[in-house]
Amino acid sequence: MSFIEEIKQRAKQDIKTIVLPEAEDVRILEATQNVLKEKYANIILVGNQEKIEQKAKESKIDIQGAKIVDPSTSKQYDEYVNLLYELRKHKGMTIEQAKELVKEPVYYGMLMVKKGEADGLVSGAVHSTSDTLRPALQILKTGEGTKLVSAFFVMVVPNCEYGENGTFIFADSGLNENPNADNLSEIAISSSKSFRQLIGKEPKVAMLSYSTYGSAKSELTEKVIEATKLVREKDSSILVDGELQLDSAIVPEIAEFKAPRKPFKRKCKCFDFS
Repeated sequence: MSFIEEIKQRAKQDIKTIVLPEAEDVRILEATQNVLKEKYANIILVGNQEKIEQKAKESKIDIQGAKIVDPSTSKQYDEYVNLLYELRKHKGMTIEQAKELVKEPVYYGMLMVKKGEADGLVSGAVHSTSDTLRPALQILKTGEGTKLVSAFFVMVVPNCEYGENGTFIFADSGLNENPNADNLSEIAISSSKSFRQLIGKEPKVAMLSYSTYGSAKSELTEKVIEATKLVREKDSSILVDGELQLDSAIVPEIAEFKAPRKPFKRKCKCFDFS
């Protein structure tokens, strides 16, 4: 069973409610139709109801079963305005600013998650990373013990013998442009926790570089070596090694040649790279 199929099966056993704040985009409506058809999540679409329904009708997309919430006409609008104001007034936010921000679908959706009316939010098809991340940090904050906000991609490769049945996490691949060694170590630790939570397997972290075990030397390779050391010092439970090139990290035959001492050379399942 692939990772995606496993996720769907687990989701069907514990149905979550997901907010989609980019509901006027056809791709989001198509995704809504697919999710509702397969019944592995409840969907809340945030935006102008008339526009959303018209777009779905024009594109022949069935979104029946999804809840549509328009921030401007919502009964929770005033409540959410006050909540956002209380969360951000120490940063100088005025009640007038809160009133305008709550009308924005991403902010409204994040407040729904904050209030427990939804379990999660998916954004990024239309909004930039910063426009998605900013409301999350302002409203939901970071997880306990998280020292650095970072991003990762879950990559699922069909019919792949490497990784966890073809499933990998690559981080940080979209947020921290030039992390130092300490930042890299924090990214590795956070990503390993995410791997365990999402994939349900024990992570094995390869700190990637253009060099394997000193085949090249520079400030960049030294940074990865130092980051690997820091991960081990901060959390000895994580199986981590580096610096490693990607092929050395995942292909056993190449690992035998380039990285014979790699402790997880036959079962590398999670990645972190600089």
